Amino acid sequence: MSDFIDAYRATVVQIATPSGTGTGFYLKEWDVIVTNHHVVEGVREAVVDGKHLPRQLVAVQYVDPKYDLAFLSAPKTNAELPALALGVEVLLRERTPVIAIGHPFGLKFSVKNGIISNVREVINGIPYLHLDVALNPGNSGGPLVDGEGRVVGVNTFIFRDSNNVGFSLPVKFLHEALLAFRASGATNACRCPACLNVVHELTVEGDYCTHCGQRVQLPSAVEEHQPVGAPRVLESILQRLGYDVSLSRSGPHVWEVMRGSAKISLHYSERRGFIYAEARLCRLPPQNVGPLYEYLLRENYRLQWLTLSVCEQNILLSLLMLERYLTEDNGTEAIRLLLEKADAYDNLLVEQYGASWIEED
Repeated sequence: MSDFIDAYRATVVQIATPSGTGTGFYLKEWDVIVTNHHVVEGVREAVVDGKHLPRQLVAVQYVDPKYDLAFLSAPKTNAELPALALGVEVLLRERTPVIAIGHPFGLKFSVKNGIISNVREVINGIPYLHLDVALNPGNSGGPLVDGEGRVVGVNTFIFRDSNNVGFSLPVKFLHEALLAFRASGATNACRCPACLNVVHELTVEGDYCTHCGQRVQLPSAVEEHQPVGAPRVLESILQRLGYDVSLSRSGPHVWEVMRGSAKISLHYSERRGFIYAEARLCRLPPQNVGPLYEYLLRENYRLQWLTLSVCEQNILLSLLMLERYLTEDNGTEAIRLLLEKADAYDNLLVEQYGASWIEED
């Protein structure tokens, strides 16, 4: 099993948009990233990140609202990514062992085992695979794999408040969509939810399918995301500081940026009305922590806006601002300070106080 799990570790990606996060997987033969439509609904492009893939923006090329499928453009990478097999001919039965692979709750990689409880659970006219695998938010769009490592489904949804009740779209529907998308020859296409034809710029009149007159929306016709309120101010600050705002988005009201060796996360809580930014700097040394604690306390006495703290052996540098006091000027000054200090502190703490680097996936 480890051989094909390694192949999926290299090809399964985390997808982030301003409205949420999900999972996708790269199919080398088709040169697209597969995911659910609801993962990328409402955006023209999404941020993808993977083991061998640098964080990057990729375009949405195909959407299929009926079967909840979407294809994204191939990612840029210097690595030779493995090919995944589609198990179109695989005969599935109740109690067939399966594996769901994805990024639940924003985690970097997760493999969950289970069985197929029902091979034909019809919901909204579509025969889904009913699973007992514990799917969670973030698993959407990830592959369902059999014991031989073949893709047999696309994990799509769960019943809320259920105990391990998940549903996966059978791979035959994915294969049909891939064939239709390739036959269209387009890179900006959608499947008409009424007549099920794949339409593109030449087969759409205004916003309507020329085959049946149903209203459709091509990926390129989606309005670009326009934040308001505190998110708008935060994105303006990131632009001021030289960051690509679209690439920094990591989910609803979450942004991630790098400064040197430090990764900084920014969060906006609309309900609580504050902005929280945090950098995980490094880990406490296994012994002789006294000098390091003394240094952190002295620095906290001198710092403005920022706080050094320790949580579960991780040394953190954080910033907390109330939304009602946030302006572009004071926000820029505070976040710039956080970025500069984070990049300086992690090196100093490792080199002078014996702290250790935090291993990133």
